Amino acid sequence: MKLRWLLIALIAFSAASASAAPVLMISIDGLRPSDVLEAKKRGLKLPNLENFVKNGAYATGVRAALPTLTYPNHTTLITGVWPAQHGISANAVFDPYGKNQDGWYWYSSDIKVPTLWDAVHGKHGIVASISWPVSVGTSSIDYNIPEYWRAWNSEDIKLLRALSTPGLVTRLQHDTGLPLSATFGNDPQNDAARTHYAETLIQFAFPDFMTLHLTSLDHIQHEKGPGTPEARTVLERIDSDIGELVAAARAVEPDVTVAIVSDHGFAATTRQVNLGRAFAEAGLITLDSQGKVTAWDAIPWDTGGSAIIVLARPDDAVLKAKVAALLAKLAADPASGVAKVIDKAGIDARGGAREASFWVDFRSGYYAGSSFTGPLVVPAKNKGAHGYFPEDKEMRATFLIMGPGVKKANLGEIDMRDIAPTLAKILGVPLPSAAGKPLF
Repeated sequence: MKLRWLLIALIAFSAASASAAPVLMISIDGLRPSDVLEAKKRGLKLPNLENFVKNGAYATGVRAALPTLTYPNHTTLITGVWPAQHGISANAVFDPYGKNQDGWYWYSSDIKVPTLWDAVHGKHGIVASISWPVSVGTSSIDYNIPEYWRAWNSEDIKLLRALSTPGLVTRLQHDTGLPLSATFGNDPQNDAARTHYAETLIQFAFPDFMTLHLTSLDHIQHEKGPGTPEARTVLERIDSDIGELVAAARAVEPDVTVAIVSDHGFAATTRQVNLGRAFAEAGLITLDSQGKVTAWDAIPWDTGGSAIIVLARPDDAVLKAKVAALLAKLAADPASGVAKVIDKAGIDARGGAREASFWVDFRSGYYAGSSFTGPLVVPAKNKGAHGYFPEDKEMRATFLIMGPGVKKANLGEIDMRDIAPTLAKILGVPLPSAAGKPLF
């Protein structure tokens, strides 16, 4: 017993020298700030999340990155810059010929700027992460189970284990009694298993900085829609899981600062827009007999409630004019679902993907489809979506924070780029590349 406490004291001393205070950042994918701030009004029982509002600091909304998708915004959360700087342009990588089989931006090597993981690791702090986007392959996370899938079958479990920190899965499975497969998926029980893994990891690793990504709320809101009874049930379960995790973290380190974040809001949807069909009809995309792309001059890149338009020759003035005319025609027709089109200047002003020459924002209720044939607008497969332009109030994300050095405060609306430098200040590490500023 004495040896155990000596080890704890040594680890605690090491952590204290590496950072000012430990931080646990929990992402609830798709959490709308209003669901927490107006929980009682909406009949939601969220005692643990509401406790952050009562006893910590909170934003009434967080202006997210363009596009308001999971991977670009999770990368902004740990870098403090927009996608144009950090390099994670969307969820799925640009793949007009479908050769990458719907591959996403899973790999940390795609991030072009320093992260909070790098900053803490560089100061010899201990870093841990479970299921955080764009974390495969980073050497800055000491204990890592990244977010990754390929076929959504049992072979993926083997792959995920191979991509995780050696020995970590074996330890967590033994200590929790839960197989790695229990954490794999987007249902509430998978979030509960990931949370239990996080609790156990905190107890034996004593991380200075830990990130955790919970996905079941986003999943159910896509399937059933935001604010539905099903979504409410999932959110209440997540609240319970977070209560247990925060209690476990504080039992190990009473001075831990806990930040609850989300990546975007959510909007209800009824229609899907197959923008590629209009491009094919205009002769900008060539298809084979199976409707697959064989050549393209300009093509949409699906980003949920919006779409990036990529030109094969961005400096071709004739091509650019042709695409601009097509997009103007679509925007002039209310039935097309196109709400707004911005050019390179508008994209740069919002910090969006450098690959984009134009960007289309869809009307409320519409989101991007992926078909190049058939009707332009069809009934929606999903009941909810995100990815719209960040100025859309429904796309506001969540920020709640509580810890010893955090004063009670309503922060109003904030810029997502301010979150990483705020946490860096609490952690006592530098993050000079961040474009945002500490909130307090």
